[in-house]
Amino acid sequence: METMKIAEGIEMLELAVPGTPMVIHPTVFYDSNTYVLADTGMPGCSNLILDLIHKAGIQQAEPSTIILTHQDIDHVGGLPQFLHESQGRIEVLAHPDDKPYIDGELPFIKMTPERKQTLLQALPESLGKQFEDAFSKSTEGNVTQTVKDGERLPIAGGVVVIHTPGHTPGHISLYHEPSKTLIAGDAMVVSEGELQGPNPRVTPNMEQALQSLHKFKAYDIQAVICYHGGLYQGNIRQRLEELTSSAI
Repeated sequence: METMKIAEGIEMLELAVPGTPMVIHPTVFYDSNTYVLADTGMPGCSNLILDLIHKAGIQQAEPSTIILTHQDIDHVGGLPQFLHESQGRIEVLAHPDDKPYIDGELPFIKMTPERKQTLLQALPESLGKQFEDAFSKSTEGNVTQTVKDGERLPIAGGVVVIHTPGHTPGHISLYHEPSKTLIAGDAMVVSEGELQGPNPRVTPNMEQALQSLHKFKAYDIQAVICYHGGLYQGNIRQRLEELTSSAI
């Protein structure tokens, strides 16, 4: 577990998810008064994420806002614990096309009943109950504000929302203007040191996901944080051209 300061106002976390081979890279945007967390890990990850944030020297006890790049369990799984243990109100932002899933109105697209049961059986009883309650039709929704393509959020000097559907209908990526850093979510991954497109095994609409990558070419990107694979600072423009060459 470690943290990496990408630039002033943005920190990348690296976290091995206990009990799995998965390593994830949530992002933190911060200023002197508050911080915003992008993605929350698997169920049970919230305290590990908070420990990393405090290790990075960010003093606030909890985030003011959580941005969810999409509905997948390794991105929203820690949300119930953050909300349950919060001392104040945490704003939760997501795209409207993924909101009904994150609010529990619809089942997660990639979460079969069998997979859900296996997950719940692996969790401590209290976490399992939090998870079921948070993503249930019978409880209040989790998302407090929806965001749209091109919207500029007044966070850490400016963060632009980029709607990048394909991996999920409401998948978003984030562009931090001051550092020219793209938080790709799962729109891209870093594998064996190279920037790649989304993982086809967990991307239901691969054609749309590759088409979404064209949007990144409108931005001056100096660094990419992929949730799976971490930081990439190679020839980003060239890689985007290569990745989108088949997505006309």
